[in-house]
Amino acid sequence: NLMPPIYPGGLDIFVDKVVPELQNRGIFRTAYEGRTLREHYGLTRPANSYSIGPEEAAAAP
Repeated sequence: NLMPPIYPGGLDIFVDKVVPELQNRGIFRTAYEGRTLREHYGLTRPANSYSIGPEEAAAAP
């Protein structure tokens, strides 16, 4: 949790000053593996239970 002493201005100071220092020290990441959180953790995308597959679509009138 982070609670800057002045909000929202304190957050700007933290982001501009502290985050770059943490990145320089290797404590805070500078990039992610994937574009989404799911990709970052290597999770597969679950099937959409609200859509029908190609087989069902072909059989539909």
